[in-house]
Amino acid sequence: MTSTVEASTPQPAISEQAPKLLSQIAGYVGHRTVASGLRTGVIGALAEADDGLDADELAETVGLDGFYTSVWCQSAVAAGVCDTDGVRFRLAPHMDTLLLDTTSPAYVGGVFTVLEQYEVFDRFEDVWPTGRRTWWDECSQEWIAGVAGTGTPFYTRLVPGGLEQVPGLAERLTDGCRIVDTACGAGTGLARLAGTYPACDIVGVDGDADTLELARQHLTSEGLGDRVELVESSLEEMRLDTPAALVINNISMHECRDIDRVAGNVRDALEPGGWFVISDFPFPDTTDGLRTVPGRVMSGIQFFEAQIDDQLLPRTAYDDLLERHGFIELGAAELTPVHAVTWGRRS
Repeated sequence: MTSTVEASTPQPAISEQAPKLLSQIAGYVGHRTVASGLRTGVIGALAEADDGLDADELAETVGLDGFYTSVWCQSAVAAGVCDTDGVRFRLAPHMDTLLLDTTSPAYVGGVFTVLEQYEVFDRFEDVWPTGRRTWWDECSQEWIAGVAGTGTPFYTRLVPGGLEQVPGLAERLTDGCRIVDTACGAGTGLARLAGTYPACDIVGVDGDADTLELARQHLTSEGLGDRVELVESSLEEMRLDTPAALVINNISMHECRDIDRVAGNVRDALEPGGWFVISDFPFPDTTDGLRTVPGRVMSGIQFFEAQIDDQLLPRTAYDDLLERHGFIELGAAELTPVHAVTWGRRS
């Protein structure tokens, strides 16, 4: 009798594993380089210099030490953020848009400084032994403002481009209807909705009074204070008197304490045939997806989400949610690798 022994999967050599860790160190260096360049104004100064600047000129422009500035410039070149002819430094193509233009759908600059705030990794490590949870009212105003900044490109992509992918919705919005933005935060999305759809009535719902005050101030400064109604309510307790044609939730649905209760409240808030559009991170549901660059970025976000007793969800989880609550004509679209929209209509 001949026996066959199944060969075990060969293990990678240490020389193959080490680069995985070195790439993490290199990424950390690049991240800190970008974040410090944003905070000090170095990146902004380079964006204004069409012909570039040498290290001493750059240092003088922003009021920093010349030698230290030269060290930063070398690291920025290493990270691919800057180009150089050996003497002068300039931002690499499109870096000004990606890092500085908050109106661009491609803006990612805010992520660098937000991920360095206490609420992400430092607080996680502090409370790791106890598992103590927190909530938004315990977070600093700097954190809330930073999150609002990183959420801005999600609204930029969603309104109007993402909404235009929902069959039949664009026409209804042009004609005028009632829109409810749930978990509206500091009002960035409300202002964009009001400006994009002047024929629509806009309602913002959020459970945090301080955040709603920021929204009120923002809308007033934009001359939109009389265009938007603000309602203080958790989404689990949301009750609206006037039915809406569209209810939006932008990068907050995964934070609901009772996601099914919220979905039921949204359904009740919609007129027959009204749309519910969920705009969120599509967290990977496979190991291969988790190891992609978008998957790794979203894994970082999970460190804060865990502290509010939450985690990002795979996009397909929203299909299941809408189906459970009787929504019809479900659809979805990927706007970027870290941004997807899911929609359905009330039957």
